[in-house]
Amino acid sequence: MAVPATSGAAALAAPPQLEFSVERAYPVRYAAVPTLGFELRLERTGGGPVRSVALNTQLRIAATQRSYGAGERERLLEVFGHPEQWSTTVRSLLWTHAAAQVPAFEGSTVCELAVPCTYDFEVTAAKYLNSLDDGEIPLELLFSGAVFYADPDGRLQVASIAWDREAHYRLPVSVWRETMDSHFRGTAWLRLRRETFDRLYAFKARNALASWEEAVEALLTEAARE
Repeated sequence: MAVPATSGAAALAAPPQLEFSVERAYPVRYAAVPTLGFELRLERTGGGPVRSVALNTQLRIAATQRSYGAGERERLLEVFGHPEQWSTTVRSLLWTHAAAQVPAFEGSTVCELAVPCTYDFEVTAAKYLNSLDDGEIPLELLFSGAVFYADPDGRLQVASIAWDREAHYRLPVSVWRETMDSHFRGTAWLRLRRETFDRLYAFKARNALASWEEAVEALLTEAARE
């Protein structure tokens, strides 16, 4: 039976199918802000060669997939409530979104997904990460975006990345801490309302204190005496 001439072209025109995995994570050196690099592997499992990928990634913390020590539970009070509530309050947390541009490849390739990290304790994920002593952080990476490829005539085509593309990775807490220490070793940051800052500034000046840390220490000492 004769095969229609268009069937081969149709097969060649099929959009690339991609699978994702994380090979490792590391602190990005010389970044302007604390930044984690994730080494992503993209593997083409179907379709033709890839011209490029505009990749969007949602990173989520699968908080139910690890255990917590007594100290961690105490520090996570503001995130999940009292330990007796954890059966209903511990849940997956949105960490952040990140994007990457992936150049052309045929079989598979590796790219860096750069993820800036924050010490802003108004952000729930930052509170969670700072509360961990050691072990691993279970992550879910959910992918979306666009894949660019060529049809049999060489014309550029675009297809969406399948909505169910994801990868899982257990990030060592030590890698996150190394990333933060590269910019904020032994320190942390607090964001204050302008009015609160003005009152703290006035207290610091009035008491001739040399640093902000001395001002906070003096207030804490004063409060402990009450």
